[in-house]
This record gives sequence, C-alpha cells and structure tokens, in this order.
Amino acid sequence: MSLLLENPSADLGDRLREACAVTAEFMSDIVRQTCRRFPSLGQSAKADRIERLIQSGAWTDAALALIELELPQWQVRRLAYDDGEWYCALSRQRELPDWLDQSIEARHADLALAILSAFVEARRIGAPAARPSVPSAPRRADTFYEPVYSDNFA
Repeated sequence: MSLLLENPSADLGDRLREACAVTAEFMSDIVRQTCRRFPSLGQSAKADRIERLIQSGAWTDAALALIELELPQWQVRRLAYDDGEWYCALSRQRELPDWLDQSIEARHADLALAILSAFVEARRIGAPAARPSVPSAPRRADTFYEPVYSDNFA
C-alpha cells in the first residue's frame, strides 16, 4: 500500500506528531509508505547508504538522505531550535525571500522527527492527483433539466 495511492498521510502525520523518538520499525514504515525511488536499481548506492544509516541509528542523517533521494527538487531551507522544539522548513526555491517562498514547515521536539514530518508533508503535497487530467461530464442530466432548441436569432 502506497501513501500516494491510499493517502494515509493524516495517519502518518499523526503518528509523527505523537512519536517521542524514531525507531528502526517506524523509519521502515515511513520508507514503505512514502518512498518510490528507494528500492529502485539505479539508486542502489543511495538506498544502501540510507539502510546503513537506519541500522546505525543515525536518524537525522537518514531523514536528510531520504529527502535527497526521494525529493531531489526540495532542499532544507531552515533548521532552528526554539523553546524546546525543532523547526524544519523545506523549500523548492531557497534563493527566494521568505515572504515569496512557499515552503513546508514542520516542528517537533526531536530533530529527526521534525525533518521527517516536513518530508512526509512535502511528499503529500507533491503526490500526483488520482484524477484524470480532463474533467468528466456528468453521466445523467438533472431531472429538472430540459434541453431547449431555439431557432430565433433576431
């Protein structure tokens, strides 16, 4: 089951907000639900690196490596610690001023969870819509609808 198809991002987002710390099982759940490029053959060196980081418990480095692998167009704009919480902002265009940029911001008491929350939100925002590119017309007309043909153009 993919996060992009079923959209349980609210569930995953809630789990991230409620978590106290990252575990290997939780990290593999995030990878399984959100990552499309992780198991690809062309990215095996990067995927192996992420697996080694997860096995060693380097959660922050693993979260940053996931962003690099899965969302190459996104970059970390800001990491800040204030009043007991970490704030992470991801952006597609870091060079723009803050007031022009549409960044994704997340916060958590744990740095790795703040980065992972921003990653999941960016993944949710960037997920392709599960609808056709051309809108469809309704199949049945309303019961109050009656077509009218008028030939009087004067």
